[in-house]
Formats: sequence, structure tokens, C-alpha cells
Amino acid sequence: MVRPVDTGTFWDRAAETMPREDLVQLQTSRIRACLQRLKSSGIHYYDRRLSDVEPEQLNSTDDLRRLPFMTKDDLREHYPFGLFLAPQERIVRIHASSGSTGKPTVVGYTRADLELWADTLARGLVAGGVSEKDTFQNAYGHGLFTGGLGFHDAASLVGAAVVPTSAGHTARQVMLMRDFGTTALGCTPSYALHVAEVAAAEGLDLHSLPIRAAFLGAEPMTERMEQEIEDRMGVAVYEQYGLSEIIGPGVASACGKSEGMHVWEDRFVPEVVDPESGERLPDGEVGELVLSAPTKEAFPVIRYRTRDLVRLIREPCPCGRTSARISKILGRTDDMLIVRGVNVFPSQIEHALLGVEGLEPHYQIVLGTRADRQDELRVRVEMSQRVAAASNLRADLEARVVETLRNVLDLTAAVELTSPNTIPRSEGKAIRVLDQRTRQER
Repeated sequence: MVRPVDTGTFWDRAAETMPREDLVQLQTSRIRACLQRLKSSGIHYYDRRLSDVEPEQLNSTDDLRRLPFMTKDDLREHYPFGLFLAPQERIVRIHASSGSTGKPTVVGYTRADLELWADTLARGLVAGGVSEKDTFQNAYGHGLFTGGLGFHDAASLVGAAVVPTSAGHTARQVMLMRDFGTTALGCTPSYALHVAEVAAAEGLDLHSLPIRAAFLGAEPMTERMEQEIEDRMGVAVYEQYGLSEIIGPGVASACGKSEGMHVWEDRFVPEVVDPESGERLPDGEVGELVLSAPTKEAFPVIRYRTRDLVRLIREPCPCGRTSARISKILGRTDDMLIVRGVNVFPSQIEHALLGVEGLEPHYQIVLGTRADRQDELRVRVEMSQRVAAASNLRADLEARVVETLRNVLDLTAAVELTSPNTIPRSEGKAIRVLDQRTRQER
């Protein structure tokens, strides 16, 4: 499905600017149709889960709150293909999560699903100005992870020249960025910082290159980290949100005109709920994002708990798009650390560190056990080259970091200042937390 780019602003103007009333009616009818498909599928899980649900009684998206949630555990319990609605002969691609915390979560796509995915993610690329005039360097991982192939298909659909570098070989990434005249980059935020570091080490000023936009996702990114990337690379950052259980990247995209990322609500219906009670929260309050994807063929989803903490924003956006926006990911319900009885989110630590002059945006949180069997929180963070070269500055910097973290977290953390380029770099999602209390990485 190829359509012309609409003046560099919209990919699908009708869908992206649909009046709110029409959008809600469309969502309601699509959820109804999805529920009918699920109930008639003959799959025991859906029969049991939806036994008390009558699709025709769903009169608005508000009625979604009457339906049960779906979780990642449901996917794992029916591993690998037990929840697919499309028969095997119609499945043309399979993706899966890494499975780092158990069996991988597996999703399947029909040809129509792949077209829908590319078309939806194309909206986010066009919102960031990508067109057939661009060269899009795709440094997301290509494989079972949904990122690389998702961006490849979407950028190709828009008409950009795609350079499928995948992650890794960073010196070569920089060389190709320069030699191919790359204008847009896709990768994780932590890898974008690594690319900037390698370019600087090789004496290449990225500000002198044609690159002007970076489409970053797959891991949380604070405002300070976004600003750091823009400053170091000379690009505008357009944050992208997605998860394989819903479809992959492209569930929501930043337009650059205001806070947050537009959820493409004609295809993905967002709710924000209290993580404990499951009750829906008013717009603007922080809670867990719940998503429904009723239009997928192979694996439609109703009320999937993402575990991501966000705010839902419905104020009109200057860009003209009428869909709701989600804020940056403010944390996850399953990455909250409990240290000596205090709730700690890694995003809190990152935000605090990036506000301290003299530090680089590379850190690790190490949890251990003290001799008295109490939890120990240790934060390893890189110093800037300037501080590393002047040993008399380190004690003052360490004291400032300790005090900053104490004020933010309400507990004392041990701080270890390391030399530049000593924290491991990641070509995919960065590993920020080492929980050595249980000998597990998170």
C-alpha cells in the first residue's frame, strides 16, 4: 500500500486528523468486531476469558474497563503459537522477545499485518520529515527483535533509501553515515550516544554531516538524555514507542511539535490504569499503559498490560493530529527496585545523574548485599574527560553525586566514578541494572 507523502507533514491525513467523535466510533466498532472474532475462534483461552462478554453491549471505549486484562504471562503459557487466530498457512513472519525473564513472547504476522505495521510506522517517520529524498540508516537489530525489520519496511514504504546496517560495527556505521550522506538514523538512545562517541574519537564532527533526524526507541529516554543526543549529534530526536506484543515499533511516535508521542488510535487503543487496582485513571495521572490492537489478523490483542508507566495527554497538539499522546516512559512496574524499603526507579537515577555537570551519560546500577545483610545500592558512572584529567576535581564531584542521589531517592547510594569509556556499551538495549542480590541481570 503506497500513498504519496502529504507535504512532508502527514502520511495519512484522514486517519491522523480524524475528528475525535469519529475516532471513538471507529475504535468501538473495531473492538466489537475483534471480540466477535476472539469469541468464535474456538481457542479455549478466549472462550474462558470472554465468557461473560457480549460484543454488541460494548457501546464506547469506556466499556473496555469491563473486559479482563491480558499479560505477558498469558503469552508464555500458550507458547509458542497458542493464541494466534490466523492459521499457520497465513502466517508469513514470526518475531519474539529475547526471553531474558522466561520463555520468549512470540507474535505472528499475516501479510495484511505487515502492511498495517509498515503503514503505521510510516506515519511516525513522516511526522519527523522523512520522505523519498532521505537516506535512512537503520541501526536497529535485525532478527527476532521487531525493531530492525519494522523500520526497514516503513522507511522503504515512505520511499527513503534504506541502509540496513543493523546494530554494531560502530566505526563502520560512522563511516557509512559520512560516505552515504545519511540524513536520518534509527537506533536505541544508548547506541546513538555510542555512535556520537565513536565519531568524536575519530575526529568527525557529526554536525558537519547531512544527518538531521534520529528516530530512537526500544528503551526509555529521559528529556536530558534526548537533549544530550541532540547536542552531540546535531539532530532532532523523534522518540518512537512500541512493543512486539502489540505490533512492534510504531505504536506511538513523536511529532516534534509538543510533548509526548502520538498513539495511532485508529489501530491501537490506549488506557492508563492504576498498577495495583487496575482501575482506569484520569488523563494526566501517571499509571500503567494498557493497549488494545483490534485490527491485527494473526494476533489481535485486547487490554494488554504493557508495564510501562506513562501519562495520557489529550490536549490538542499544534501539529494538527487528533490522537492522544503518551508521555515519555517514566518507569516500569516491573523494574522498580526496592532498596532498604525504598522504591527506586532506574529512570530517577538517570535523570539525577544527567543533571550533574562533569558526568557522562553512561552508568550502571549495582545492587548487592552488605555484611549486615542489608541491601547496598552502588551507582557506577563515568566522569567527563575534563574531570578524569584533573584528580583534584573527583572528590567534589563524587560528593555532589552522592548528595544529588540522596535528595532524589531518599537514601544513600555508594558512588563509583569511573574513567571515560569504561561502562560497557550496548548495541541493543542497554543493561542498566545488575542485581547481584539474586545474581540476575535486568
